[in-house]
Amino acid sequence: MNNDELTAYGTLTLRVGLGVMALAHGLLKIFVFTIPGTVGFFESLGYPGFVAYLVIAAEVLGGLALIAGVGTRIVSLALIPVLIGATMTHAANGWLFSSANGGWEFPAFWTLALGVQAMLGGGAWQLSMPNLGGGAQRA
Repeated sequence: MNNDELTAYGTLTLRVGLGVMALAHGLLKIFVFTIPGTVGFFESLGYPGFVAYLVIAAEVLGGLALIAGVGTRIVSLALIPVLIGATMTHAANGWLFSSANGGWEFPAFWTLALGVQAMLGGGAWQLSMPNLGGGAQRA
């Protein structure tokens, strides 16, 4: 395997990992915390309730898009504000995510990883169309 192939498969691995994490967090808000519970939590933080619906949609649809490799660059960039919000929400809890109520280190790293994904594009095995920001890497 040459360096271009390794880069394409490494980019694929990052893309799918980020997609699975986003999808899992969105589904957690639906099936564990429930949508009304998530709305209530967002409101308790001072956000309008409708923002919870936007975050859930971004995480579920964005996660699916990343897994499939559709619009990877655009989707990665679109998820960054969601993760900046998560980082800000957890900032008062301290650095480590193992802190009570979760610290800010995990969402901050996730934000950086989405930025890297946006720069790399879709990598191998993507379904992206050229105008949706998938990237040119092929394996």
